[in-house]
Amino acid sequence: MGKRIIISLSILILFTGISAFSQNTCNWPCFHGPDRTNKSAETGLLKKWPEAGPKLLFTLSGLGDGYSSVSFGEGLIFTAGLYRSQSCLFAFDMSGKPAWRSPNGDAWTPSSMYASSYTGPRSTPTYDNGRVYFLSEKGRLGVFDAKTGKEIWVKDLARDFDAPETLYGYSESVYIDGNKLYVKPYGRKGYQACLNKNDGTLIWANNDIPGDAGYCSPVVFDFGGYRHVVGSSASCYYGVDASTGRLLWKVDYQTIHEVSVTDAVVKDGYICISGAYGKGTLVFKLVPSGSRFSAQTVWQSELMDNEVGGIILHEGYLYGTGYNSRGLFCIDFMTGKQMWNNPRTARGSVTFADGMIYLIDERTGNMSLSKAAPGSYSSGGQFKVSSGGQGPYWAHPVVCGKRLYVRHWDKVFVYDLAM
Repeated sequence: MGKRIIISLSILILFTGISAFSQNTCNWPCFHGPDRTNKSAETGLLKKWPEAGPKLLFTLSGLGDGYSSVSFGEGLIFTAGLYRSQSCLFAFDMSGKPAWRSPNGDAWTPSSMYASSYTGPRSTPTYDNGRVYFLSEKGRLGVFDAKTGKEIWVKDLARDFDAPETLYGYSESVYIDGNKLYVKPYGRKGYQACLNKNDGTLIWANNDIPGDAGYCSPVVFDFGGYRHVVGSSASCYYGVDASTGRLLWKVDYQTIHEVSVTDAVVKDGYICISGAYGKGTLVFKLVPSGSRFSAQTVWQSELMDNEVGGIILHEGYLYGTGYNSRGLFCIDFMTGKQMWNNPRTARGSVTFADGMIYLIDERTGNMSLSKAAPGSYSSGGQFKVSSGGQGPYWAHPVVCGKRLYVRHWDKVFVYDLAM
């Protein structure tokens, strides 16, 4: 009888632990986290990795082509991929078991030779209040029940906003702010739009933004009496009033290939934008001017000319990789002074957790860990992430629930970061 009780208690503890972990909502409901800073609140993580890297817990497979990262809600992991010629939303439980899969329209076929191999969804699903919002590469915005995958409502941005075909497909991850959903249709009936998240009805649309499609995701912040929604086109970065959609400011910023991908980094009215292909990094200050704002350049540099990997601001310093200016950089946010550069790390995508920078090399799949501090470059180790198929490692890594999630093509590799 004693052995039976012990075995029963062991099983109960095991399943209770699994249940508790499965309910871990690790606060990362959308691309770059709830506040779009790409900084996880996780603590108690490994600061030094074993030579072979942290332990691989499990792998999510069968996603197909794509660059979507992961988000979380309802005890589920969400991502997207190309499945049987359709753009699909996937849900897995926290142990990696498939929960459901829902189609979100036909796959996008690149018309440009430059984008011919970049197939599959780019957007990371956004979770909010029991629903998942997912923008396909063709501009189909689908909203699904988070627990079942049942479609609730849909909006065809290209059709509804009379938008021309994009060169690289719809790529932004939508942002939800209260009842508002911000998205860029790039259309003649609205370049930047705000929808009611509950049913997709239009709240406002802005037609004053010049340029073809920009590919960054929205960043929202309060400054100067307004709530700003920041986005990019092929020729500028801009901010619109979250309440009305009115253009508040615009900064001309056009790369050689007319592609703006990097999300803006904001702090107290100062904004950092960056681009590859000979453009570089620019920090400017917003200055109130009547009912609008002017942009006052603080500094501009060819350093850390970020392509697709993102930039992180931590305690007054910027961290990210360059395109022509190779390696991982640490740069003073207010002055543009380079604190250090590690040229041995190639360009790639970054995230932040527990005082550390996580960087995935877009070509080799090497994942490196380094301390986010201005004194000097300090490595916490590196390891090789397995391949999930063809193409670069462009999906941004995520740290959530003491785990590291790394997407490559058909697979998401999940590693244990707990100390």
